[in-house]
Order: sequence, then C-alpha cells, then structure tokens
Amino acid sequence: MLVDMHLHALPHSTDSFITLEQIVAIAREKGLDGVCLTDHDSMGGREFAEEYSRKIDFPIFVGLEYFSLQGDITTWGVKEFPDHRIGAQPWLDYVNEQKGFCCACHPFRNNNRGLEENLGWVKGLHGVEVLNGSTPMDVNRTALRWCKELGLQPIGASDAHVVKQVGKYATWLPERVDNLKDFIELLRSRPVKPAIFNGIDYDVVDDF
Repeated sequence: MLVDMHLHALPHSTDSFITLEQIVAIAREKGLDGVCLTDHDSMGGREFAEEYSRKIDFPIFVGLEYFSLQGDITTWGVKEFPDHRIGAQPWLDYVNEQKGFCCACHPFRNNNRGLEENLGWVKGLHGVEVLNGSTPMDVNRTALRWCKELGLQPIGASDAHVVKQVGKYATWLPERVDNLKDFIELLRSRPVKPAIFNGIDYDVVDDF
C-alpha cells in the first residue's frame, strides 16, 4: 500500500492552494492507495474527510501537523490537542498515551520548524520524514541518516500545498488498511519504506 503521509488542504491549512477533492484525484491518478490529511495545528477537516473517504471508497487518514516548541510533528490518533504550543516531549508523551503515531517532519529543513538535533533526546517518536517534497534532497539525506541511527520508521511524504507536489513522495506499507486504527497499528508494528514517484509509478527505496 502506498500512502502520501503529509498533505495540506483548504480551508484548514490557510497556506494551501488545494482542496481535498483535488488531492484525492491526483493521488488516484498517480497510483496511490491512500492519503493523509495533516493540516497545520488543525483537525477541522476530519468530519468532511471521513465522510468523503467513505463516499468515494478511498482511504483518507486524518491527523495533524502539530507545531511543538521544538518543531513540527505529524501526528495521528489523538482526539484533541492544546490550543497553544507545548514542548515536543510533552506532546510525544500525550500521543503515546493515546496509542497514536508521531513523526518528525522535515526535521532539518531551514525554516525553523524542524526538530533538528532535538531528535537525539526526545523519547517516544515513531518515525522521521526522510523524504519531504518541499525539502532539498541533501537535507532529506541528513534526515535519513538520523532515522537509521535512531532506528525509527522512515516516512516519505509530499508535504503538498499545491497541485504539482501531491504524491511526489509516499510511504510503502506492507499491507492494505482502510481505517485510522489499523493504519496506526501497522505503522507502530511493521517496517515501512519511503517511495519516490518516477513519473509513471513509485520506486520503493532504502537509500537515495
């Protein structure tokens, strides 16, 4: 199963220029089997996404991109979240209490929103976004190196805010799932791999 695990849609990510309907159409065209909606500090699109997913019979796993005091963490499996920024460690503790899944997204991108070297001391992180569609490849390789050293799940995702970015990168999962609970359980228990769209289909990779 191939899933783009980091996407932003209107109206709940105000810096996005795409709708969920556009995301799904492009994802299907590229051969993805599901997408994640991870708006900035918002799960306001959850109800619509879940209804739309059922209507079109296409998995949409709703999480959020939470901006902790140390950097952005994509998260799935929480019902609610603070209305203010808290530290990365308290956030990770909270997510793990809920048996959720959390990933350091674009940890070394030069935008003051990545965890950077904080990856080395936080506890309870499950994955690292090793392929981020808005991050230079050399910086993605730094994330991959840290991910391997820490023994975390290597996540691929487009971080798309515009049409052309959707599906640039994705994550390969070893079996198909169609609901959030099974999606999280699979991410927490089975190895996954990043994947790169080559213009026709996806190359599942260990290194790049």
